[in-house]
Amino acid sequence: MSALISVDDVTVRYPLKGGGTHTVFSGLNLAIHEGEFICVVGQTGCGKSTLLRLILGSEHPLSGEVRMGDRQIREPNRERGYVPQKCSLFPDKTVLENVAFGPSIESFRLHRLLSPSWWKTRKDIREESSEYLRRVGLSAKDARKYPDQLSGGMQQRVSIAQSLIMRPRILLMDEAFSALDPTTRTDMQRLTRSIWKDTQTTFLFVTHNLQEAIFLGSRVILIAKDNTADHSCIACDMQIPDNIRRPDGYPKQDELDCVIRQLERAAIDRKSDEVLVLK
Repeated sequence: MSALISVDDVTVRYPLKGGGTHTVFSGLNLAIHEGEFICVVGQTGCGKSTLLRLILGSEHPLSGEVRMGDRQIREPNRERGYVPQKCSLFPDKTVLENVAFGPSIESFRLHRLLSPSWWKTRKDIREESSEYLRRVGLSAKDARKYPDQLSGGMQQRVSIAQSLIMRPRILLMDEAFSALDPTTRTDMQRLTRSIWKDTQTTFLFVTHNLQEAIFLGSRVILIAKDNTADHSCIACDMQIPDNIRRPDGYPKQDELDCVIRQLERAAIDRKSDEVLVLK
């Protein structure tokens, strides 16, 4: 099966102040397939967010290629949605207007302003935006509010709806729940996994939290600093089967402990060529 996203022999290197360079990745390879929920974990500075930006198209490798299907990724586009750690909603627009903004801009190119077709399209977009807000657990009353009237968790729900309405083939989420309180974070984890199961959108989710990664992911990738070279590598690439989960979706405690031990061992061993599958 061909990959949705291919990272082929990618090297990323940054210049340092005062001279010299810092290599983040050297010869990195990764394949992401349609419908996967991949969680990327690792210590601060290991390159998790760099990998996400490469796939988004906001950053480019020094060498190697990042492709979506058979096309090289050169810039962000609607096929790759993005939910950052801090929401980037328009403060002067309502929740509904924020979600409708992307489709409205696209339709504006197709329909002359104030023409009958434009008004119909505008109505359809608002109805679709309301449906996406309902899907992420927000009400018609919430739709009329402005971002500063919402809690952090509600703002993240709007950001997810804002991305999903563009129907991306992959949704990139960078530490999206790290600023939320524990209860809200748990709610958002359940919501996100439910959306993934319902829509079959491919997810790439960056997090520091191993338990969050194991709950959310169908696959967990650990990026670690390589002791033998001055760069990071994929130290572990692990499939997470559904049969380790309780009815509430969370892994059973003994299975969770087993996965965490394997990830921790891989971080120590720095084995970049081993794929572990939990039985």
